[in-house]
Amino acid sequence: MTVKVAAVQISPVLYSRAGTVERVVNKIHELGERGVEFAVFPETVIPYYPYFGFVKAPYTIHEDQLLLLDESVAVPSADTDAIGEAARQNSMVVSIGVNERDGGTIYNTQLLFDADGTLVQRRRKITPTYHEKMIWGQGDASGLRAVDTAVGRIGQLACWEHYQPLARYALIADGEQIHAAMFPGGLGGENFAPQMEVAIRQHALESASFVVNATAWLDEEQKARLAADTGAPVALFSQGFFTAVVDPEGRIVGEPVTHGEGEVIADIDFTMIDRRKRMADTIGHYARPELLSLHIDRTPTAPLHERVTRTQAQAPRVETDPSTDTPVNRRVVRLPGDAAVKS
Repeated sequence: MTVKVAAVQISPVLYSRAGTVERVVNKIHELGERGVEFAVFPETVIPYYPYFGFVKAPYTIHEDQLLLLDESVAVPSADTDAIGEAARQNSMVVSIGVNERDGGTIYNTQLLFDADGTLVQRRRKITPTYHEKMIWGQGDASGLRAVDTAVGRIGQLACWEHYQPLARYALIADGEQIHAAMFPGGLGGENFAPQMEVAIRQHALESASFVVNATAWLDEEQKARLAADTGAPVALFSQGFFTAVVDPEGRIVGEPVTHGEGEVIADIDFTMIDRRKRMADTIGHYARPELLSLHIDRTPTAPLHERVTRTQAQAPRVETDPSTDTPVNRRVVRLPGDAAVKS
């Protein structure tokens, strides 16, 4: 099986969810014309990565947070519908990072759309990194799994989740064939891109999967805007770009994109997965589960857990006058399934 994949380095439209969604949709159509079957977009590219959290003092960021909250993506929404429809029209599987709004909280979320436009996975970064803890809520392990799609079994991780070996192993053990990796870009200094390269190449080797990695690009105007808005030097937003495809032997396929917008497009051959696993299958003959194994709780977390006892479920309800809280004609109304209503 051969799949044409694209790792996409694209700029957001700063401070605009609608503008960035439009850019992403247009790029999906453009890639579709080039025969791309699977595309990965950068971490939280919609509407933009919260650079302000890295450089501004906590007590000064409340307006920045509120703006990001307003511009974040609800799931589902017209925004996710637009991306799904673009994926459907181009028969393309799409992995993309968004700031997701759920109530009053923002999450670093990865969305995976199948080739028919269906949203087949919404997973949240399990542990926001360093300054990100002030911006994003924590995810759970329900999304630490690979998902079957039209182009194979796909796993997703964001940024420094690649420095969490057990999170990566959860996807390896779940049989991922293509790994969607995404980082912010424009952050982290001169070491960020080399460290990123090490992380994604190591994961390819350990998982025997193809890694498709995307970072966002910031043009000169955007860097200047962020510098003015945060008080940080332009240089802080000028490094950390590394968009690439890696094969199961840990080799870079084609030329990475490290400057400007663009994409790495490659045809990946799944027979390479078996060739790599013949030598080192970390969930098979190269594993020692009786010595080393992973325990994972994939139960989705929730702020409310409601338990209704049988007695409560069958108890009658008495209608009352809201103004006096007294029974109305002593009429008893029973729940569905109870005996006949008595008046």
